[in-house]
Amino acid sequence: MEEENNLISLYGLEFPSRAVSAQVAETDVVRFLVGTQTLKLANNQVHLVELNDETSAINTKVYQHGDGEIWSLVASPSDAQLMATCYNTVSADGACVMRSALWRLPDCPDNCPPLQQVCTFDTDGHGENIKVTCFNPLDGKQAATVVDNKFLVWDLGEDSAQLSSVGTLQAKGNPKLTTGKWNPQHSGLQFATASDTSVRGWDLRAGNKQTWVIENAHSQLVRDLDFNPNRQYYVGTCGDDGCSKFWDVRRPTEPVIVRSDHSHWVWCLRYNHFHDQLVVTASSDCVVLLTSVASIASEPLDDESKVRLDDGVLATYDQHEDSVYCVEWSSADPWCFASLSYDGRLLLNRVPKQHKYSILI
Repeated sequence: MEEENNLISLYGLEFPSRAVSAQVAETDVVRFLVGTQTLKLANNQVHLVELNDETSAINTKVYQHGDGEIWSLVASPSDAQLMATCYNTVSADGACVMRSALWRLPDCPDNCPPLQQVCTFDTDGHGENIKVTCFNPLDGKQAATVVDNKFLVWDLGEDSAQLSSVGTLQAKGNPKLTTGKWNPQHSGLQFATASDTSVRGWDLRAGNKQTWVIENAHSQLVRDLDFNPNRQYYVGTCGDDGCSKFWDVRRPTEPVIVRSDHSHWVWCLRYNHFHDQLVVTASSDCVVLLTSVASIASEPLDDESKVRLDDGVLATYDQHEDSVYCVEWSSADPWCFASLSYDGRLLLNRVPKQHKYSILI
């Protein structure tokens, strides 16, 4: 264990990778799911990576995802064995196509067993460029798929996904959606999407009606967004302009915080699930940054006896040697997070002790 740079452990995959998810429904053990992206479609895998908290050793189980290369992987919030992937595959007529499916980890002692496909998400007729299928964080029986200029909302059964509604972005130039995210506030009835340089919120109770929009949130493509889990109306965004921005959607014309700490595209931004002062970002500059946004956190600021974090970069994690596409907080340990670079290097890091104690004390 390396205390100085806060690296807990490193795990290397055989193939390139750009999809990682905490096993969200597992809250007792630090576990992450990692999907591979090799052009040899039948060789793709999902790795279940578990951290031994006492020894910092890594235990793994590998599953076959032979349907194709994984571009997105999201774990269910209610069932630790379920996940959704979006993947590139070859159709019966030889065409390269994107698909999305729901999978279950098999309870099998064999080495590298195949994932059990629960169902596919039928996006035919809605578009071709599938970006992500993500679960409602408050209702594991509901999911949404982002495809072209639409998001499709599904009701999940035991072995099926029934399409319940469709939201469509109708804008000049027909921009495609780049990603989507459920809002954990508002009873899980709001979905947000990014397209080109803008971000929009949609009310699922009102026929997927647009409720707010942040026009020109970034000067270049918006890559990711994440809602503050503890404070309503606040959302973070990041993009190809190298910036991370934080917004109050009630006043969407100006960000409340702008950070320009990365030197290249910022691919991923994640709020800490418990301590929303903390945000991690991942970039193709090969660096992961832990940043404080304490000035807009949910914790009251009326206790003057408590030491406050200043806004700004708290720690830099530069152990990656390739573009870092994903970073995710553990659902079991609020001070631990995983980052994944394209070369298949998964790093498990921690929040430095001095910052942890300044939050807790």
